Amino acid sequence: MRILVTGGAGFIGSHLIDRLMEAGHEVLCLDNFYTGHKRNILRWLDHPYFELIRHDITEPIRLEVDQIYHLACPASPVHYQYNPVKTIKTNVIGTLNMLGLAKRVRARFLLASTSEIYGDPEVHPQAEEYRGNVNTIGIRSCYDEGKRVAETLAFDYHRQNDVDIRVARIFNTYGPRMLENDGRVVSNFVVQALQGNPLTIYGDGSQTRSFCYVADLVEGLIRLMAGDHVGPVNLGNPDEYTILELAKTIQTMVNPDAAVKFEPLPQDDPRRRRPDITRAKHWLGWQPTVSLKPGLEKTIQDFRQRLEHLPTPASARVSG
Repeated sequence: MRILVTGGAGFIGSHLIDRLMEAGHEVLCLDNFYTGHKRNILRWLDHPYFELIRHDITEPIRLEVDQIYHLACPASPVHYQYNPVKTIKTNVIGTLNMLGLAKRVRARFLLASTSEIYGDPEVHPQAEEYRGNVNTIGIRSCYDEGKRVAETLAFDYHRQNDVDIRVARIFNTYGPRMLENDGRVVSNFVVQALQGNPLTIYGDGSQTRSFCYVADLVEGLIRLMAGDHVGPVNLGNPDEYTILELAKTIQTMVNPDAAVKFEPLPQDDPRRRRPDITRAKHWLGWQPTVSLKPGLEKTIQDFRQRLEHLPTPASARVSG
């Protein structure tokens, strides 16, 4: 099968490409390298079934493919807030372009949506029926509302043009190949602990997140693409931890002497985040298999190897 992965040089996209290539598919990786990196796909560059296309999805492109995994968009607060207009253009214009491509070539289209569409939720845990609590004019809205519009576009193309879509709502995901400076809580705690810096907690650390190891997430995406259900489907780990609990876990695993410091909570930072994965269990036969500590061990090992080659410390705001 000929499969396009947008954002394929990114953290999740590159792990997905590994699985698709190992399964014998012909894979096209499309990325503008805004947050993706060639090192994530180096092993496939000379493979006859792999093609790398440097392209920005806000510009149209003509390809012949059977499936499209649409992952392209900065997903961490530091990166999507750096250029918010670019972020919403990627979510809206980029998704329009990819849906137009799927319509022309009759490809099945999977949208990588996000738990951020639930905003700062008033319902806990979050099931797919919940419509969310999003600030339309806040600093996170370029991503939150951008993904909500992307879902709208996907379902409108499905209803109006009979495009075969799948929609995954991805909750916090971690693992090897996360960027050192991406502003997400796992990567920043690990980097800070490895470099002997204080672990920065925003707010009092009582806000919660649920952390899904990347291999589990990729399995869920592949099952959703291969299945019969359009979605949306939550993909995430329902085990819930406070940010303070996560900080102490990483502190113990990496550097027990690392300090912890507290800073003001960023605007619109969600207080609680946990997926209801009943649909994923029922429709896909899927649930996470990697618990937090083993996943963190692999993540820490990856960061430790990469940080040995970094000339200066990575720094970024921790968020969820």
